[in-house]
Amino acid sequence: MNETIDLMLSHSSVRRFTEEAISEEHLQAIISAGRAASTWKNFQSYSIIVVRSNEKKEALHALTPQPAILQADTILLFVGDHYRASKAAELHQSDFDAKGPENLLISSVDAALAGQNSLLAAESLGYGGVFIGMIRHVACEVAALFKLPDYTYPIFCIALGKPNQHFPVKPRLPHDAIVFQEEYKEQGLETVLAYDQIQSDYAGARQKETWSERLVAQFGQAEQESTKTLLKEKHLL
Repeated sequence: MNETIDLMLSHSSVRRFTEEAISEEHLQAIISAGRAASTWKNFQSYSIIVVRSNEKKEALHALTPQPAILQADTILLFVGDHYRASKAAELHQSDFDAKGPENLLISSVDAALAGQNSLLAAESLGYGGVFIGMIRHVACEVAALFKLPDYTYPIFCIALGKPNQHFPVKPRLPHDAIVFQEEYKEQGLETVLAYDQIQSDYAGARQKETWSERLVAQFGQAEQESTKTLLKEKHLL
């Protein structure tokens, strides 16, 4: 259709990287593109911490042992951030209360939009990357490592670098299973079974569990407590 849409449709997560560095010019362009994303009321309720030192990568990897963290040239840590809003309240000598799901959604959506923009920009420049949300399982430790103040919390990071692997694009759910006209359309087990087969055909020998089994592993148990604990500590819940 056009170059932008073709880039979006060719997306595949990259977890292995060469030793080639991302130039400072390219990194700034990637971050600028991320910051250009849509944002609720222009609040820009997120911050980005750029991690390039081996020391910090190793410390983060010790908390979240994902190989991509050590291999990547750059880690971009996206932080939900209402700290600046607290300063606005201080400026105007106003009460401030950032607790609750609505404010968490505002900052999380803002960060996600900026993150997606950043990854697309990186891919347009020949780099690749992967979102790492597992940092939320050690949210308290990550917050301490990066000295996050009150009213902030880690949401995800993106590992970026020059790709050293190329996988085919992972098939998405069929259009009719996820796009509805005018109102929600409930579906039966056949939708899940059909997509399990699509994913199995794609993964082949690499598959260790079906798509539906991974859903059950995620949602069939109590949620991780670390993020909830941190949000309470940071006066966001």
